[in-house]
Amino acid sequence: MPFRPICGRQPAGRGGLGWNRMTTTEPIVHVDMDAFYASVETIKDPALRGKPIVVGGLGGRGVVTSASYEARAFGVSSAMPIVRARRLCPHAVFLPNDFSAYEKYSRLIRKVFGSYTPLVEPLSLDEAFLDVSGSVKLFGAPVDIARRIKSEVGEIGLPCTVGVAPNKFLAKLASTRAKPDGLLVVPHDAVKEFLHPLPVTALWGVGEGTAEVLRRLGLKTVADIAAVPRSTLQRALGDAAGGHLHQLAWGVDDRPVTPDEPAKSIGSEETFHRDLDDSGEILREMLRLCDRTATRLRSKGLSGRTVTVKIRWSNFKTITRSRTLETAVDTAPEIYAVARSVYERLDPERPRIRLIGVSVSGLAAGPPQRQLDLLTASGRPGWSEASAAIDEIRGRFGDRSVGPATLLGGWVDGGPEGGVPP
Repeated sequence: MPFRPICGRQPAGRGGLGWNRMTTTEPIVHVDMDAFYASVETIKDPALRGKPIVVGGLGGRGVVTSASYEARAFGVSSAMPIVRARRLCPHAVFLPNDFSAYEKYSRLIRKVFGSYTPLVEPLSLDEAFLDVSGSVKLFGAPVDIARRIKSEVGEIGLPCTVGVAPNKFLAKLASTRAKPDGLLVVPHDAVKEFLHPLPVTALWGVGEGTAEVLRRLGLKTVADIAAVPRSTLQRALGDAAGGHLHQLAWGVDDRPVTPDEPAKSIGSEETFHRDLDDSGEILREMLRLCDRTATRLRSKGLSGRTVTVKIRWSNFKTITRSRTLETAVDTAPEIYAVARSVYERLDPERPRIRLIGVSVSGLAAGPPQRQLDLLTASGRPGWSEASAAIDEIRGRFGDRSVGPATLLGGWVDGGPEGGVPP
């Protein structure tokens, strides 16, 4: 079996991976950081190395965003309620999310990626696809580039797993199979050998529902799916889904690596430690989320026209409401004015609130193109200038150095119409 993953610390040529078969027909590299948030915490505090670490919201309703492999050995996993994680691993070190640190190290990682190819498609802070087909003359075969990237990221202090393959689907699958701290290559002439023994759930798009349909058809492995006519899969799953799975079962994925794909929306949401019922408290939290969303918009040099409010009630029913403006916005008061208006139009007999989210879509590059008017859409002068000053202060002294005065007390509930601080 030529696909046993090896640790990137082993010298090239070992591990039975068929290096002599590697060519530029395997140009896609997928890099996935191992327990990224937890790994960053060990850089911040080296005394944590080797200990079970759980990162996430630490309140009663918080969820795990990252767990070290020492914690995973006890059954802790991402998206698990923190309460359950504490039961499974009570002796773990529980830490709050530090997104500023994670973004800092994500930038360092992407700098490594960018030193080998401009074709980098980030999927999240800790994961990316790279197309290195144009880099082989400078840096060697794709597997050599993968090993160099793995080594340089390791020098930052962060372990990662790397998959190398002919396309994105196979590269992602290779890195998944090689976790943790591994390197796995799928040569172009051995795709079927790698792919067909895997269970059907290894294919993108096969969740519990689809897997059950496939089981009823007697399909348990990828090889089983590949052996079935496309038309049979399309009758069972629909034209699009059936055709998609048939292609993946033969290792076909024509999607290119798309560098810096434009964001479709920018937003923030929060699940609260207890259900919120008081309107003043709800609006304060909404303003906090609007401020965070606006800051993220400006940091990416974007503005947007559509404001969406997401609310999950205490009975777990979730609703979204959107409003599209005539002109784009990028400041907290403007976004909040819309979000508050949307909220106040909801049924006054609404249940208590478990989660609030605020996002902006319909994005465009650059600040809003405002009319030559002394007033902004919120009816107050100078929001753009004030926001720019806030960004500068936060850049120097941290995110908590300055913010809406409203968040210091109960101003929102009794404030002037529009709900923005004077």
